[in-house]
Amino acid sequence: MSTTRPCPPPGDPGPGADGAASSGASGVSGASGSSSATGSSGGAGAAGARRASGSPAGASGLSSPEASSSPGGVRRLHLVGVSGAVPMSRDFTRQALYDWGWLPATGADHRAAAEDVLLVVSELVTNACLHADGPEELRVSCAGKVLRLEVVDLGAGTPAPRTPHRAGRPGGHGMFIVQRLCLDWGVVRNESGAGKTVWAELAAPG
Repeated sequence: MSTTRPCPPPGDPGPGADGAASSGASGVSGASGSSSATGSSGGAGAAGARRASGSPAGASGLSSPEASSSPGGVRRLHLVGVSGAVPMSRDFTRQALYDWGWLPATGADHRAAAEDVLLVVSELVTNACLHADGPEELRVSCAGKVLRLEVVDLGAGTPAPRTPHRAGRPGGHGMFIVQRLCLDWGVVRNESGAGKTVWAELAAPG
């Protein structure tokens, strides 16, 4: 597939898309999207995604100024300069999965679908941390049976799975994982200047 073709619109939101989700992180301040923390953290394995039942980690029930939801149902998490961008993004997405009924998981298929979403979030944000000077924003939306993830950054490169892929070789597995788990994914360049949005879509559990 072409990874630079325009992305389709997210469509109508799933149930519970209104309202902000808790990011599950502290040290965040300011309504403008800036953070008091500096630096970014990359790398999160699949093990952290194995919490598919019970209460969402780090969710306090209070909305952070960094987490907002538009009337159209797109949940946004500003990540400029934050510390721990990957776990923050996972907690934010996990809360959305609870609100939209993907969690708590009612069976193996539901659990696997939630784990896939959290793993893809980890890989996309980690990739922005490692190769694009950190992510600017995470967007999560749900339309029908499709959940959509978008990570915005100012990087100039174009992420792509390493070819040929060798499982035993260190590094270069992130986008291969995204390609394997998602219905579709791609990259859209910012028309106004530097930067891009890397998007991915996953199927809801049957």
